[in-house]
Amino acid sequence: MKPPAILILSETSAAIARQIQAALPTAIVYGLAGRTQSVDRFYAKFGETVRELFSNGTPIVGICASGILIRSLAPLLSDKRAEPPVIAVAEDGSAVVPLLGGLTGANELAVAIAHVLDTKAAITATGQLRFNVVLEAPPSGYRLTNPDHAKAFTSDLIAGATVKLVGDAPWLRQSNLPFTPDGTHTIEVTDRATTGSATHLVYQPVAVCGKLAIVGTGPGAAQWMSPEVKALLQAATDLVGYKTYLDLVGTFAQGKRHGSDNRVEIDRARQALDLAAEGRSVVVVSSGDPGIYAMAAAVFEVIDREAKPAWQQLDIHVAPGISAMQAAAAAIGAPLGHDFCAISLSDILKPWSVIEQRLAAAAQADFVIALYNPVSKQRVWQLEQAKALLLQWRSPTTPVVLARNLGRSGQSVLVKPLADLATTDADMRTVLLIGSSKTRTIARKDGGVWVYTPREYHDEKAIGG
Repeated sequence: MKPPAILILSETSAAIARQIQAALPTAIVYGLAGRTQSVDRFYAKFGETVRELFSNGTPIVGICASGILIRSLAPLLSDKRAEPPVIAVAEDGSAVVPLLGGLTGANELAVAIAHVLDTKAAITATGQLRFNVVLEAPPSGYRLTNPDHAKAFTSDLIAGATVKLVGDAPWLRQSNLPFTPDGTHTIEVTDRATTGSATHLVYQPVAVCGKLAIVGTGPGAAQWMSPEVKALLQAATDLVGYKTYLDLVGTFAQGKRHGSDNRVEIDRARQALDLAAEGRSVVVVSSGDPGIYAMAAAVFEVIDREAKPAWQQLDIHVAPGISAMQAAAAAIGAPLGHDFCAISLSDILKPWSVIEQRLAAAAQADFVIALYNPVSKQRVWQLEQAKALLLQWRSPTTPVVLARNLGRSGQSVLVKPLADLATTDADMRTVLLIGSSKTRTIARKDGGVWVYTPREYHDEKAIGG
């Protein structure tokens, strides 16, 4: 766990902060600039500071009203298994309330703080109150293989179900769980690959379950990286990815890099799987969304082809990111407002004849079309051929959005008619959005345009007979 951050809003809370720091020696006390003096670090804006700490996976102890923490963090809440602990402490130290991070140690942290303040933590998790354990949060060294079943399992126990234990689990034997040899439900601790269920929870030692996450960092801008992805990058022991994409994650990659060239996806996937099988916590880094023309498919392709037993036991998680076509659409308006598709113009992994068939089908179906990988140093003719094919079904005035280096230095977003599209307009860092017959432009006062595709679609040929 990273060193906790204790945030105060006024100097009157400094004494309570130092008491808490005595229980959490690695904690850092943050104080509002201009209103505090005896702190370790100053901050200017509470909400921004809290959100930044939360996104970086830092446990937060706010000596303030719980409401201000809740309102500050509400836009970031997504995956409860990835969020760090967030605890609210009353200014007089009379109340300690864990708000978030029950699965990442918030309740235990709250109990430690409450002990030093001579009060009780306001634990509201029914399972912990009743059984003195959170089944979704096993101790270090173990993982729950089917966490999605834990809530229903706990609810059944609260309603009167009993449980039998298979295997050795010291932390569970010390709980108040209703164990019985012939229990209606089962908790199993095993190093074998076992499928659990709503009545059968399975825990495995971490030593035989390396973790692998495949994440998307978005097109480039740091603010487009989700809190879940940041938490995974922070917790990883190894980051595997294309060198340029590892550069995009900045300090998250320090001491963890396994960089490689852009054209060795299969080798990169194999390396990540092998590292995870050694018991390491590995993250495969993609830009955009990892499941859209990126590394997620490569990883599963390698698993499917080579079927190594060590890989079958891995805990694999795909964390989504903002794709280039989404970022491009947002930058210009709403061109993806109706049905659309995505096609890569790269013929490295599929023949050009297949690309032509898909372009023709999408054009005839009147989809808005996102074109990925339009031009490279080795491929300079495909975009011109795609343009000629599209003009068989699209008007020469069809708006085309060309978005380059989204979220990075040198970002540009241009709009031009399909007839004027040229190979020199794009490169591998460009995504194109080809409008449908319904896509429209709106002139802006600054000389630019908005581009959108209406939500309603009427087939004039069908209507008019």
